[in-house]
Amino acid sequence: MNTIIKGTFLFIVICFINLFAQAQPTIRVMSYNIRLDVASDSVNAWPNRKEKFTSMIRYHAPDIVGLQEAQRHQIDYLAKSLPEYSWFGIGRDDGKDAGEFMAIFYRKERFDTIRTSTFWCSPAPEQPGLGWDAMCNRIVTWGKFRDKRSNQVFYHFNTHLDHKGKTARKESALLLKESIDAITGEDPVMITGDFNSHPSDDPYQTIISKKSRRRFNDSNAISRQPHHGPDGTFNAFKVVGYASEPIDYIFVSDGITVLNHATLTDSFNGLVPSDHFPVVSEIIMDVKH
Repeated sequence: MNTIIKGTFLFIVICFINLFAQAQPTIRVMSYNIRLDVASDSVNAWPNRKEKFTSMIRYHAPDIVGLQEAQRHQIDYLAKSLPEYSWFGIGRDDGKDAGEFMAIFYRKERFDTIRTSTFWCSPAPEQPGLGWDAMCNRIVTWGKFRDKRSNQVFYHFNTHLDHKGKTARKESALLLKESIDAITGEDPVMITGDFNSHPSDDPYQTIISKKSRRRFNDSNAISRQPHHGPDGTFNAFKVVGYASEPIDYIFVSDGITVLNHATLTDSFNGLVPSDHFPVVSEIIMDVKH
């Protein structure tokens, strides 16, 4: 009898938790490496795929998107084509318009920005410059938001770690975690980005490490629904035969529930909108007023 009572009680608790979670507003988060505009990409160059890229965003309708590799003219095109979104970010080479942006697009009817900022992945994070053995300047752009539906305050950090410098990737991940610890207090945090790292590599392990003040999970690992789509996220503009492991991620702090997780492989007559597939998750944040 005690076993039956305990089982019934546990079932009721689980049902209550699920009903409570469903009552909270969900946020659809996307991480997407846009691929910069390079003429040598030929048929896959930005002018030939920008409408496909915009269609991808419009159809899958994320509430907030962390873009990587975006150049200013690409951002301007997206902003004009997707007027329901606002955005912020700066160029990594001069802190203004030069170089790639880690732009964050968000639905302006849904979110207010409280604060936005960018730091460089280097020993001197307040100014433009290379970090460690990196080949390129690398940055983290972040925003503090308020969800108008729930009044919940949260943070979104977006980055792209170096593709060559192993030390730079490791140190940049450490800097990211330390900065989050210093900036965010106890509010929920999400991280999007192209980490140029597999789950077994140091940067990924640094992000999910439980040693820092703020603890993070790979949204794929804690999704209530099984992952949808391939594991690999870098496709090199291939519809088939792409990488088998991810390098693009959405990480979430403790207290964020992940309902689903997917790698989206939409293609258009044999062509894809970028050399990366977007990663998307539906999440729920613990509401704190």
